[in-house]
Amino acid sequence: MTTVQEVIYLMEQLAPRSYAESWDNVGLMVGDRNAIVTGVLTTLDVTEEAISYAIEHNCNLIVSHHPLIFKGLKQLSCDTAQGRMINHLIQHNIAVYSAHTNLDIAPGGLNDMLAELLGLIDVKGFIKTGEDALYKITTFVPENAADVVRLAMGKSGAGRIGNYEYCSFSAHGEGRFIGNT
Repeated sequence: MTTVQEVIYLMEQLAPRSYAESWDNVGLMVGDRNAIVTGVLTTLDVTEEAISYAIEHNCNLIVSHHPLIFKGLKQLSCDTAQGRMINHLIQHNIAVYSAHTNLDIAPGGLNDMLAELLGLIDVKGFIKTGEDALYKITTFVPENAADVVRLAMGKSGAGRIGNYEYCSFSAHGEGRFIGNT
């Protein structure tokens, strides 16, 4: 049995969220990432018709290209089309995952597929996009434990930069503090 989270993991292997433009909203829009998937509906836009189709065909995961929630919600009311759709999704335990600009620019993504269909060759982007986000992890350990910690972190995927793995930096220091009793 496959969970919503497992589908999300596969989608984000293809099109990492970090590839999305800063103004975009990608990822899990609505739903329970731990739910067991009974069926998947793919669509360009989440519409009332798409939701009805998902309900009729026992699909509890909708993967859309355009985000259901694009800008921050100020309210969630059934007085609006978006509010009614989100309410309907929640009532029927349907999750929605959206991959937009991250799927457009991912290697093998929509832009590459379109270029191939058009027979284009030597395709290059105008601007650099789709870089993986980097995070800095700082930890303090006794010097005699540093190698073990570096190895464990590297095995977990930390320290991966470009074609290099297990990247780290070490510095010796002297800590200071003043107690506040």
